Amino acid sequence: MPPPAQPTARTAAPLLKLDGVRKVFRNGTAALAGVDLEVAPGEFLAVLGPSGCGKSTLLRLIAGLAEPTAGALGGVAELKGRMSFVFQEPTLMPWATVRENVALPLRLAGQGGGASADRIAATIDAVGLAGFENSYPRELSGGMKMRASIARALVTNPTLLLLDEPFAALDEITRFKLNEDLLRLWQARRWTVIFVTHSVFEAAFLASRIIVMTPRPGRIVAEFASGLPYPRVGALRTSPEYAAFSRKVSDGLAEAMA
Repeated sequence: MPPPAQPTARTAAPLLKLDGVRKVFRNGTAALAGVDLEVAPGEFLAVLGPSGCGKSTLLRLIAGLAEPTAGALGGVAELKGRMSFVFQEPTLMPWATVRENVALPLRLAGQGGGASADRIAATIDAVGLAGFENSYPRELSGGMKMRASIARALVTNPTLLLLDEPFAALDEITRFKLNEDLLRLWQARRWTVIFVTHSVFEAAFLASRIIVMTPRPGRIVAEFASGLPYPRVGALRTSPEYAAFSRKVSDGLAEAMA
């Protein structure tokens, strides 16, 4: 296993670059206004802002699930087929087992055989679901369903992982554990992560960098590079450094809201 990942120095060429990205829906709603953003390879970027500020729209544009009204998204074409998306809800197929749900992206890509079976088993084990391979979604807790959804996103070994408030509906204990497990996997696999959340404390715990967006139409008005070291464990949440950084980010969010 490679050494633990540290916050990425943003000196190399960006993996992804957004220039003046705007999005106006057909009903006239302006979701995003002039978003400029660079994302470095291996970075864990948190996108923070109030509900309705365009965070999810931003992810959908990056993923190619929607088209911008104006502006350019550099690097998206090169990342085609190397991105995975984890939505707010697990969106598992209810008639399929955990193994079958995780295998779906590989099956759609025409990949099969023993190598794929080994990869599926290893990914299920990595997210803590070993022993539940033959369980159906109705037999899983909310946290376990989200683990299965994350495994489905990871089984293709993506370069860019997009997560849209994946833990928002979970209880605090489960959410904290999944935060720590996600960081552990990121440190081992070294994907680039863009994580949308409306929780200052979650963003501060996870990210190497945080961007703050205004209410709709969303614009990036602040960013915060984290000096908190990796690996990060539960004890960090009670440290003075974490409290100070969370307060700083919270102040930035309050200014954006105003």
